[in-house]
Amino acid sequence: MPAISPDAESAQPSARPGLDRAEDHVHSPDRAARPAPQRDQQVLVEAGELLRALAAPVRIAIVLQLRTAERCVHELVDALDVAQPLISQHLRVLKSAGVVHGERHGREVVYRLVDEHLAHIVVDAVAHAEEISGARSRGPAARSIEPDGGQETETA
Repeated sequence: MPAISPDAESAQPSARPGLDRAEDHVHSPDRAARPAPQRDQQVLVEAGELLRALAAPVRIAIVLQLRTAERCVHELVDALDVAQPLISQHLRVLKSAGVVHGERHGREVVYRLVDEHLAHIVVDAVAHAEEISGARSRGPAARSIEPDGGQETETA
């Protein structure tokens, strides 16, 4: 693929006029642009791995179950109506990601969340998904931009 010179790139028509170059971007006058603090790259990698570990419906359901109480595998199987081997497989993923901790009690292993932050992540994601799903089930909403503040409003 041939290299594109900066001059050639700016000569091509834009699908979004005025927004492709940083110098063309203008913030709203009432909004102060504040850069977010930079995070250590390793922290971002670990956060991504955590989110990947949580990115399965059964694992989300497990975290929601463990949020209310410690559970052993057969309790999770009964509560979620999922086969025991599948629950065990998902628990291994969650355990290796540091989301759950298992403690042996006789013949059973009782699982608990490692920390409450993890429950908040899942609860917030589920709440957001419920909001989105509710908005979709109400049908397409009419959207309008209010002239006074540029706020987008939704009308049903």
